[in-house]
Amino acid sequence: MLERSRILVVEDNIELQGIIADFLEVKEAIADFASDGDQGFELAMKNDFDAIILDVMLPKLDGMQVATKLRRNGVTTPILMLTALNGQEDLMNSFDSGADDFVTKPFRFPELEARLCALIKRHKGLVAQKILSYGEVRIDEKTHTASRDKQTLTLTPILFQILRELVKAQGGVVSRESLIYMLWGDDIPDKDVLRSHIYLLRNVLDKPFDFPMLKTIPKHGFQLILSASEPQ
Repeated sequence: MLERSRILVVEDNIELQGIIADFLEVKEAIADFASDGDQGFELAMKNDFDAIILDVMLPKLDGMQVATKLRRNGVTTPILMLTALNGQEDLMNSFDSGADDFVTKPFRFPELEARLCALIKRHKGLVAQKILSYGEVRIDEKTHTASRDKQTLTLTPILFQILRELVKAQGGVVSRESLIYMLWGDDIPDKDVLRSHIYLLRNVLDKPFDFPMLKTIPKHGFQLILSASEPQ
């Protein structure tokens, strides 16, 4: 059921936008609308939605670019892509960009409703379970918050993603390359960008505490350690 679900619709076709609005109103969902990719991205970053309906062909940023940017910035809201494309490569590109599912235009509203409900239900189930921890560090993926020794860490979305990967590794080494790809994909930034983010993460994660947890493994990557007695 979509009742009371908050849905962001990013669609530049005003007629279709209106039809979707009428459908969501009947289903008693709460809908916000954007007519281009930039506006959709900003709304998704600033608000907590249960799902995003995202058209592929949009002005300014297309749907795949929007999805990619949202995932890089740590937004885990389910994305249902609306697409007139139906080739296998096009559909794979949609999933690669971060979309969770798609419907092909023209679509029927029972299908749209079923896919939205499934995405929302699955996401809420996953989010409810996603508390990650390693040593003193605790990550809450539902609220996108983190703490060390019960003290809240103030993290940007990128710092949150880096720390989450380190916690998931449970003391294993996370390579520079995997972090760069996770954050920026093939659009590799200047090599100093990751170094800058690691520096900022150290300031938040380590400096206020008794010992540094974030360890650099030269020529390999980074890991979290559990005590000051571990080799530095």
